[in-house]
Amino acid sequence: MKKYIYILLAALMVSSCDVDVENPNTSTVPTFWKSEADAQYGVNAVYNMFYKPGTYSRWLWFRLDLTSDEGFSQSPWAELKEWTQFKYNNYNFWDGNAWTYRDCYEAIFRANQVLTYVPEIEFSDENNKNRILGQAHFLRGLYYYNLALLWGSSNKSLGIVFEPSTPDIRPEGHTGTEVYEQAIADLTEAQKLLPESWSGTDKGRATKGAALAQRAKCYMQLHRWDEAKADLNWLVEGDGKKYYNLVPDYFDNFNHYNENNVESVFEIQYSDANVGGDGDFDQDPNLGLNRGQFFAPPGIGWNDGELRPWLVTELKKEKNLDGEYDIRLKYTAFYEGMEKDFADNDKIYGETSNNDTWSRDNWKGRVFFRKYCTSYYRTFDDYYNPINVRLIRYADVLLMYAECIAETGGNISEAVALVDRVRARVNMPPLSKNHASATSSKEAFLKRLQMERVTELASEGVRWADIKRWGLVDNQVGIDELKSRDVDFDNFVIGKHNVLPIASDEVNNNPNIEQNPNY
Repeated sequence: MKKYIYILLAALMVSSCDVDVENPNTSTVPTFWKSEADAQYGVNAVYNMFYKPGTYSRWLWFRLDLTSDEGFSQSPWAELKEWTQFKYNNYNFWDGNAWTYRDCYEAIFRANQVLTYVPEIEFSDENNKNRILGQAHFLRGLYYYNLALLWGSSNKSLGIVFEPSTPDIRPEGHTGTEVYEQAIADLTEAQKLLPESWSGTDKGRATKGAALAQRAKCYMQLHRWDEAKADLNWLVEGDGKKYYNLVPDYFDNFNHYNENNVESVFEIQYSDANVGGDGDFDQDPNLGLNRGQFFAPPGIGWNDGELRPWLVTELKKEKNLDGEYDIRLKYTAFYEGMEKDFADNDKIYGETSNNDTWSRDNWKGRVFFRKYCTSYYRTFDDYYNPINVRLIRYADVLLMYAECIAETGGNISEAVALVDRVRARVNMPPLSKNHASATSSKEAFLKRLQMERVTELASEGVRWADIKRWGLVDNQVGIDELKSRDVDFDNFVIGKHNVLPIASDEVNNNPNIEQNPNY
């Protein structure tokens, strides 16, 4: 699907005004939604939200990676830095909060248009209609998941909307659990309607496997382990396993040479084809990833985010079967001494990793993001990074399945085998060699799994969900553990900072929703 996503112009977004003037150059709801092509453009417009700064192109990574114990910010932009330190003073902070919240609901609005109008369109093949509806359900479910994960609480603080919204809509408030349930409902419909695979230029669209994996993520956040295990079983042991595997080269998950491969369960398609804007009215919109520009080291990018040094320490604790460092370290971080740890590993964009570089005041002792950066083939990063984001990788599925097996009282040896499969891909020894206790009890296995997910998935946007699911933000013991790796958790208030505040404007404009607890 790369380079083949078209935007449905924002003229289709319903708005109100005092003067009724029809622009002959734009489509309207009564004139659109008539043909199969309109339906396809409509669902592509939902995918187009992946290219908006508020979501996966830019700001969502600040909430998923930098808020967790994996990352932080030393940005000169004080408010941006504070929002990675649990210092939420201005709830309306656009870049750190309100933009992502708004864009999640804009994506839902676009999906709602498809789900409302496409059923009335006559198709020559009903399977094509079902596939479009299935994609809309998947994408709506994904964004409801993000809303529940970031803002969902015990208060009725989030709206659930099913119809194309109008300016006067004031949806009823719902708890985080209820929003997860809505995501599950959408993903349930999606897995019924979506194909098991796509071909040609449609590769990269949502599939049945993607819907099941994403639904499992929802179930796991609710600790509904049996249901999550059943979904993941389809991908690992059921009919879906023929589509998925681990790629031999770990780096193939983070470059633009081997995209939409067998490890990709769902992949966001990025491209540098259009060096344009990212607004709703840009007719040749930017299809690139902004993340590299914001996380690249000083002098290369904005350096608004970086990794905590403990990740390097953790990835160095074990040697592989050849007595060398874990290759995942090479592709996770730029850090001092990297050129000594791996062959052909001295390039950081246009810089050279050596004592002189790491002695600079603004480099010394720091660790920088590497996954999804373009350093391997050019000397700069920008807003048009073409590397696809593997939003759901099969390695993640295997580790989630292992967690569900353990949580449901299954055979620990089966769970261990799944972890060993992920470790074997990068030539790491089985758990029994260096972590024997993790092979003998549920509790020890699950604790070790927390680090196995870090070494495999660090800086891929899963850690915030993980530490919430494991309850590390729910009690002082967990907070103390997180503080030992990330001093920003000194500011964390239990029962408050496990969710973001709802933007004040949203609460003030809708009497049906509540602010989150303790804000």
